[in-house]
Amino acid sequence: MPVPSPTLLVLAAGLGSRYGGLKQLDPVGPAGEILLDYAVFDALRAGFGRVVFVIREEFAVEFRARVAAKYAGRTPVELVFQSTAILPPGYALPPGREKPWGTGHAVWCARQAVTGPFAVIGADDFFGRDAFVQLAKFLSSASGPENRESKIQNPKFALAGYRLANTLSEHGAVARGVCTVDATGRLTRVTERTSLYREEVGPGREFTGDETVSMNCWAFTPGIFPALEKQLGEFLRAHGHEPKSEFYLPEAVSAQIAAGTAEVRVLPTTATWFGVTYREDKPRVQAALAALHASGEYPARLF
Repeated sequence: MPVPSPTLLVLAAGLGSRYGGLKQLDPVGPAGEILLDYAVFDALRAGFGRVVFVIREEFAVEFRARVAAKYAGRTPVELVFQSTAILPPGYALPPGREKPWGTGHAVWCARQAVTGPFAVIGADDFFGRDAFVQLAKFLSSASGPENRESKIQNPKFALAGYRLANTLSEHGAVARGVCTVDATGRLTRVTERTSLYREEVGPGREFTGDETVSMNCWAFTPGIFPALEKQLGEFLRAHGHEPKSEFYLPEAVSAQIAAGTAEVRVLPTTATWFGVTYREDKPRVQAALAALHASGEYPARLF
């Protein structure tokens, strides 16, 4: 039986608060491309077969017109809405809750739209071709018949690992998931650091810059969804009353690893990562993308 093409699940419901606007739709490429265009382009040429976007319903019309429409005829596209009111059975939205529930909740919201192997990325970053090639290769093997039972009993997932020094902003603090990796290349934990400055990274400091970090570029099977739902319920019982609490995907996966219910392989990537965390980052990203187009890595127009 042929292996199904993996799905690319893009988390695009972020508020973009630090950037000051809806940065997911901000042009950065030479022909007006947005960062999402590069992720979709790289994923499709790596072998992904469809794209599912998790967005906020209030900007669905703009998103369809400015993003989804351009991929028509190239790949199937589906939109999933993340809402604070979408919760597991038996749970209700706490009064006054306005902040989204976080990346773990966003992935869980896509459970009905994603039924095969899939990768998860954020909408705010440039991940590079190599990351998608590695994720696609991993998902092709993870979805084979020899691993079908393990998808349920002990899911095998993966994470694209980036070098910390290559993921920092020149213009302020960033949040990064610092990975602990064992000798066999398996992830043992992701520790969220919510405020890392470039000036704090280097020789003799807590972080040298060579550490492996997660940019939330994951490979999963559908075995992740039942576990996420159980964890989301536990999170809501413990923290649902807190107005700014978030159910983070890296923390959820780390808990599964600790419980022995998930195994995650780290895929070190040679890809260059770009991100627009602050508006001041934009010129550097634009220059880097222009150079990639000029070198032939990307065509004059992606779509």
